[in-house]
Amino acid sequence: MKSLRIGLVDLDTSHPGSFVPILRAFGHEVTGVYDKGEIHPPGYAEQFASEHGVGKVFASLEEMAGQVDLAFIHSCDWDVHADRALPFIQAGKSVFIDKPLAGNVRDLRRFREWAERGAVITGGSALRYAQEVREWAGKSASTDPFVYALAGCGNDDYYYGIHAFTMLHGLLGPGIESARHLGSSGQDQYELTWTDGRRGIVNVGATAKHHPFYATMITQAEATHIQVDGSRLYESMLEQVLPYLCGEAPAPVAMETLIETELAAIAAKSSKAQGGRPVALRSLTPEQIGYDGAAFARDYRERKASSTGMR
Repeated sequence: MKSLRIGLVDLDTSHPGSFVPILRAFGHEVTGVYDKGEIHPPGYAEQFASEHGVGKVFASLEEMAGQVDLAFIHSCDWDVHADRALPFIQAGKSVFIDKPLAGNVRDLRRFREWAERGAVITGGSALRYAQEVREWAGKSASTDPFVYALAGCGNDDYYYGIHAFTMLHGLLGPGIESARHLGSSGQDQYELTWTDGRRGIVNVGATAKHHPFYATMITQAEATHIQVDGSRLYESMLEQVLPYLCGEAPAPVAMETLIETELAAIAAKSSKAQGGRPVALRSLTPEQIGYDGAAFARDYRERKASSTGMR
């Protein structure tokens, strides 16, 4: 794998700092950082660069796009992901967008259009690439008929909740047809239905304490429960996406499949707003009410200030 010059965009979360040593271990250079300052105070980008041995703090995305091969977009406000990515797409550079990809149909369609036009772009939750998920998904291709599945996590309905949607999607594969809200019992339960008739539940929402990423899969022959080991989660994801971002391998997951996860979450939210009526993913429009990234970022900033911020 050839060595890339990598830029980190928006240092809002713990992810940029966690990614730096892994990217270097894979032989890449973290060239510089850019931070809009929507979460951290002025001077944080310089502090981050000093602490992580990064040589340059860029003044603009356009400047960074001229000096890197690949940008990682880490903004916790998912509503700015598309605009942050655009200068790099226009410059013909590779882009990785941290989870969730976006919170509205319009931006998700932009990502799909960019990929269809040849842009090298990927991203989303690392849970899709977890070893436990990949191992079970590989086994599911056997002749053992599937019955049902449940996936879940804690903390919130989208920033963390997208992990649960992604985990179920990674286990069962593409082809989600619709979502419906089943009800709430401390957390929200949503049932996803696949075009071939398979179904599974996603359990998400705020919890008093941290929950692991978990899933239970039922087939005719067995019931399997997994909890994801988070210690190698980022490494596992980057190991699989970096060859594509280097231009040396096809995309490990097609963009059409990636955005299906976020579309399922948006359909699930729409179903809740409509009293549990099933909502088909194909019925979603660019005007569809989604998840408010700016509101989440404001809350995230307040949590950071009180030292209770989420990762």
